[in-house]
Amino acid sequence: MERVIVAGGGMAGLRTAEALRAHGYEGRVMLLAAEDRPPYDRPPLSKEILLGKRDDSALAAPPPDVELLLGRAATGLAPGVVRTDAGDLGCDAVVIATGAEPIRLPGDGPQHVLRTIGDALRLRAELRPGRRVAVVGAGWIGAEVATAAARAGCAVTVVEAGNAPLAVAVGEDVGRRTEGWYAEAGVTLRTGAAVAAVRDGGLELADGGTVPAEVVVSGIGVRPAVGWLAGSGLELGDGVHVDAYLRAAEGVYAVGDCAAFVSRRYGRRLRIEHWDTAVNAPEVVAANLTGGGPDGPEAYDPVPYVWSEQFGRMLQYAGRHDPASVPLWRGDPADGSWSAFWLTGERLAAMLTVDRPRDLVQARRLMRRGARVDPARLADPELPVKAAEEG
Repeated sequence: MERVIVAGGGMAGLRTAEALRAHGYEGRVMLLAAEDRPPYDRPPLSKEILLGKRDDSALAAPPPDVELLLGRAATGLAPGVVRTDAGDLGCDAVVIATGAEPIRLPGDGPQHVLRTIGDALRLRAELRPGRRVAVVGAGWIGAEVATAAARAGCAVTVVEAGNAPLAVAVGEDVGRRTEGWYAEAGVTLRTGAAVAAVRDGGLELADGGTVPAEVVVSGIGVRPAVGWLAGSGLELGDGVHVDAYLRAAEGVYAVGDCAAFVSRRYGRRLRIEHWDTAVNAPEVVAANLTGGGPDGPEAYDPVPYVWSEQFGRMLQYAGRHDPASVPLWRGDPADGSWSAFWLTGERLAAMLTVDRPRDLVQARRLMRRGARVDPARLADPELPVKAAEEG
């Protein structure tokens, strides 16, 4: 290969360029970034920038032997060609890393989303004492935005269509254990409330009610940014469909939020929108583009992981489970820290920890190995999680 184009200037794109060099690739690497600034880290947008702890989210600069094309968006893909808004570029291989785009609410009123550093700085400027802020969605991002707005002295209402915060991610039983955090922070939480539209002056609800607000934030999720690949011949659905090796077609790979890969561990196609995937999947792509491992192509099959900082607490989730399944509890919420586990048979499928990072580290190791566990020992907060392993 003489030239590899990485389409997407986020963490996944940057890590792909770095990994290609680390794996010994000596040809040209071109990194297309639709934004007019070098790649940056996204977790600090909600965890630090909104809180006023920092003003930037800079990462280390790309390797000097990577051609960084700022403000240049990919617009189409054909065999051996990436089309951009500034002309076509020929290549021998392409890595698609265009990420995802936030979903906006219907209606003609003003609303904020949180995806770029520009989004974060604009929203932070609006978070002033006494302002009424309506956050739609009580998921990971919605809770973090509500945390920042409350700390800024705003009057915050969170509107959630589900019956509990984080219900989609961890199920209603676990999500209800977080409801009290909102009241403690002075945040009004309205569950089971669907939004019909954003209007000037706030939200119009599906039941005819309203939520007055000067600032509206949509935190209802993202969609993979793959519209530019229409007509490319690639299989598209909820993202770019790739195999277990992250390959979409000969010489075409995808990583990060836009890649829907085949997981052997879970027996299904997954698309994971978290930082951990953007950091680690590029290693697999780089290895496969440069010849694979000693036993052939490398597969990407992680135990998914995400963390969130909300209302003064650190939440960490690893694995994958059916949100309708019944959790196994460890620890007492009244004591401040606790964990919830989900089992499939005798094996640990997933877990959520609240201020118990050691539980998370040990459980993740058990999940990677597919170890059998004893539920009684797992539920005992006086024992380390690793002590629950059978045999």
